[in-house]
Amino acid sequence: MSKPKVFEKPPGVKDYLPDTVAKLRRIETNVLDCMQKWGYRQIITPTLEYYDTVGVASSTTDRKLFKLLDKKGTTVVLRSDVTAPIARVVASLLKDQPFPLRLSYHSNVFRAFEDEAGREAEFFQTGVELVGDPSADADAEVVALAIASLKAAGIRHFKIALGHVGFLNGLFQEALPDRQDEQSALKERLLQRDHVGYRDLLRKYELSDSVGRELEGILRLRGGQEICEQARSLSRDRMAQEAIQHLCQVWDVLEAYGVSEHVLIDLTMIGDFTYYTGMTFEGYAADLGFPVCSGGRYDNLLKQFDRPAAATGFALKTNRMLEVADVEETPEPYRVLVLYVPGQAKEALACAQGLRARDNIIVETTRVDTDAAEAGAGARLLDVARNKADASGYDEVIEFG
Repeated sequence: MSKPKVFEKPPGVKDYLPDTVAKLRRIETNVLDCMQKWGYRQIITPTLEYYDTVGVASSTTDRKLFKLLDKKGTTVVLRSDVTAPIARVVASLLKDQPFPLRLSYHSNVFRAFEDEAGREAEFFQTGVELVGDPSADADAEVVALAIASLKAAGIRHFKIALGHVGFLNGLFQEALPDRQDEQSALKERLLQRDHVGYRDLLRKYELSDSVGRELEGILRLRGGQEICEQARSLSRDRMAQEAIQHLCQVWDVLEAYGVSEHVLIDLTMIGDFTYYTGMTFEGYAADLGFPVCSGGRYDNLLKQFDRPAAATGFALKTNRMLEVADVEETPEPYRVLVLYVPGQAKEALACAQGLRARDNIIVETTRVDTDAAEAGAGARLLDVARNKADASGYDEVIEFG
């Protein structure tokens, strides 16, 4: 294997230049401010976590974790999400805090992909966790906050697709009893949004006409509140019926929030079916073929940290929104360059400090070394500094000495 060139970087990671970072920070600040107004307090967790605790509990499959060995030979991982680390904190440092807990975060996370085109090994998430409230109102709150956060991020046109793991679990158990492998294969196709592959599997399984129509019928369960009524007639399974009832309650609360226009029910939405336990949702921005937001209910996670509790939340894929976010730019700052010779450093730097106390001003300082014995050389250095200042587009240049 050839040695990488000095300018190369590993696949799946990228550099963010100043203009992009400025936009990313505006999105992050606007979204976190929005979450704070809803009562969510920000938390920061470590980049490294133990594999045997947070790594195992995360929503990420084992093969997509970045694993390392510490000096004691213990396996650690780069955090692949922030939900599992927050669960660890809720069960330990916050164990005496009463429920419900509302926490927010902004962090970089890491996923190990096998050189898949367009997949990022490091990306940014901004999200919330609402812990200790099992109600439909809590699920509706995080969906409504996701909508508010997308607006705060500058996403003008988007839709939230809302589903429920319990509906699909109940439907498949009723239609394919004791055929777990086939159920998992069908769920995997839905998870990948591969409806063609889903139909192919239905034909391959040689199901009865009624069961085949029933399972293919869920691909058409996509729309407004009327989908709830259609779904009720599709399955009599108790779990499926309870899931639909829960979604109807969530929809009613979203209508009370006045945000149901942004939501559609999609009963093929399953999220990670090994992780989520109830409602799941994804947010899609216009002109982007991948979700910019995802979340749902995960009531089994906290018990892995010995503090069983219901929980729900979501995460925005912050860097994915860069190309479609329309965030208001701050006014261009007034840029000043202060040039000074060594004997005038005190006066020049005091001037710079005074200017920096003003609003929306950037001040840079440059020392121009001159030698009294070589005044000509010093003058040439000053000319070079002035030329650089002109080329850099400063609004003002102040010279001392």
